[in-house]
Amino acid sequence: MLPLMGQMSATSQQPALSPLGEPSVIAGYARAIARALEHKGVDSARALRAAGLPEGVSNDPLERLTASQVTALYRVCVDMTHDPYFGLTVARFIHASNIHALGYALMASRTLMDFCLRLERYFAIVSQGAVLRVERQDGEVTLRFRRQTSLCGETEDAFAAFVLRFMRLLYGKPLKPLRVELHHACPNDGPSPYFREFGILPSFGVPQSALVFAADAMDGPLSGACPDLAEYNDRIAAQSLARLSRNDVVARARAAIIERLATGDCSRREVARVLGLSEASLQTKLAERGASYQYLVSDTRRELALGYLAQRHLSITEITFLLGFTDASNFTRAFRRWMGVSPTRHRAELIEGRI
Repeated sequence: MLPLMGQMSATSQQPALSPLGEPSVIAGYARAIARALEHKGVDSARALRAAGLPEGVSNDPLERLTASQVTALYRVCVDMTHDPYFGLTVARFIHASNIHALGYALMASRTLMDFCLRLERYFAIVSQGAVLRVERQDGEVTLRFRRQTSLCGETEDAFAAFVLRFMRLLYGKPLKPLRVELHHACPNDGPSPYFREFGILPSFGVPQSALVFAADAMDGPLSGACPDLAEYNDRIAAQSLARLSRNDVVARARAAIIERLATGDCSRREVARVLGLSEASLQTKLAERGASYQYLVSDTRRELALGYLAQRHLSITEITFLLGFTDASNFTRAFRRWMGVSPTRHRAELIEGRI
């Protein structure tokens, strides 16, 4: 299958580590687990204490839990609820707010494909225990989760079910995946709860978890699409990811580029200065990650251009300068190179509902 998002998903090539040196998840996840416990009639404060976690958990994306802490919490939860399918219950209590600005950006996505690509780009905010890849081929779109550390089955269940529930909410009509693939073994009591949740029976014990959908369902416009809201929260998500991934030079450089484009001073020298690096050091560090400064500028401009063109109140001239181009002809040439059509034609197709 073919990975999307250009040549690479720059912000999620390798997971950043928590202060303890272990891949982490957003701490707001524990809030959803606590709500699921209360729904089951279990004192969530007691469960958190038993797992060695504080009762009050922040929703700040920089507040993190290690994968081992989440696993310990789930062990306590399963023991207290006697429910081997507890992760599926948790999925019902994960709200957009639990993943901060990313959740609101996802809600404002233009299509389900846009949703998936946005989730891929900023997935490290949610979890650094896996890398998400979006693949499209032969009429199918696959969300594939490549594990970077040991993850408990409950986390796998919770996130797969949450993503599907979120997509169904935005789609506004029945949405059944073609396939669901889970790494963990099926619980001894059988797969019935999974069938009720996903609408199909998953495959268990596969090397990588995945959700697979018919591509046709991924391209229709969503009624809740709001380009302005998506763009605003994308910027916050990019800043959060850069702060979270201080050692991730690609994420930091991309965030600096976004901030500097409209100023007209987005040179490699200026971005290197913002990052506290020499130009040569920036070039070397990007090369180590398989990236280049020119690629990052081009890829960032492309993504922002697509978002700006969906905002009808912005003229082509305004978009030209927001992206740091000196004139509209330069922007048009670049856009043709990215998308195969002019920005004016792309906007017309958006308005016509053809894309």
